[in-house]
Amino acid sequence: MSPVFKFFASLRLTVVLLALSIVLVFFGTLDQVHYGIWHTQKLYFQSFLVVWAYPEQFPLYDKLFWFHLPMPGGYLLGGLLMANLVTAHFVRFKLTAKKSGIFMIHFGLILLLISELLTNLLSQESQMPVDEGGRANYSNAFRSNELVFIDRSHPEHDTVHSIPAGLLRPGERIDVPDTPLSIRTVRYFPNSNVGRAQAPVANNLADSGSAVTMNIVATPAEKTFAENEINTATAYVEVSGPDGVLGTWLVSNVLDERFPVQEVSYDDRAWEIALRFTRIYYPFEIELIEFSHDRYPGTDIPYNFSSQVRIHHQNPAKNQQALIYMNHPLRYEGLTFYQASFANQDTTSIFQVVRNPGWILPYISVLLMGLGMCVQFGMHFIKFLKKKKTSA
Repeated sequence: MSPVFKFFASLRLTVVLLALSIVLVFFGTLDQVHYGIWHTQKLYFQSFLVVWAYPEQFPLYDKLFWFHLPMPGGYLLGGLLMANLVTAHFVRFKLTAKKSGIFMIHFGLILLLISELLTNLLSQESQMPVDEGGRANYSNAFRSNELVFIDRSHPEHDTVHSIPAGLLRPGERIDVPDTPLSIRTVRYFPNSNVGRAQAPVANNLADSGSAVTMNIVATPAEKTFAENEINTATAYVEVSGPDGVLGTWLVSNVLDERFPVQEVSYDDRAWEIALRFTRIYYPFEIELIEFSHDRYPGTDIPYNFSSQVRIHHQNPAKNQQALIYMNHPLRYEGLTFYQASFANQDTTSIFQVVRNPGWILPYISVLLMGLGMCVQFGMHFIKFLKKKKTSA
């Protein structure tokens, strides 16, 4: 047997990988207090390598601040476990009726690992707020941002030119797609404090838009990972046309419809410029017919909130009506709509929109593993009964 196959098929490797998985979960749980669930998942379980640093809030930090512990991340451990499991089958196991239960258990485990990988790579989560009586055809991804130039000159539709915020690196120039414009990022803050200054700011980086008319300034802030907080992304963006620089604008994801529209003009054309949460558009609209918020009698404690919705699809044959409430989501067009929250004194319903192409795989894998255990233990139990009957 090849030493490589022998190594990957080793039971010792299985034990070591499972032990390292327990260590990874332990330190990830410790950091979850500081980073939150979403960032901890990215840091520990959606990576090949992670380095744990001794937390500042732990005892003796002044003496152990230098301590860093490197460890394999979830992708590396998951990939090695998959290789270990598959190789062990080729080396040790033969597909026979007596081993059918074990094969079903292991195949279910492989499906579970694949489903987790698909979820990490392909799933999307966003939120869709809808006012009662209103409609929405997009959701917002609150963990990512985009710089947009919006052409509203067409009477029937808007044309949106989007640049992911991850490309807004200071000093780099980017052409705005399908326009004569280009941008250069002067400054970019993943999180910031944005507000109006009491007096005009000397040497303001922006010379156009709301930063000038409303005396708005931004200062960098530490990035937050709390689940109930957002990062106020802000950028100072210099916009140029074919003839030269048109100006520098301050854009931020908190400068929304409550603030005057900021526009870039060139050659009798105008584009609205904004930095906003990344929008995901759909070929249908969700209409909120009625939102219900039920409380326990005599208290303000909610026991149920639900949304009666109607879906207006571009294809009328796909129109439908549904009731979304806690633990009863709506599955439609590969999306799952959960009743997440509400706002504006119970007049706005907020849906959590999840796209997960591999959502069915965990159910299949658990079913296979359960069935495999029943088959394997059932065969042993029948064998035991026969042996007992023979000895009697």
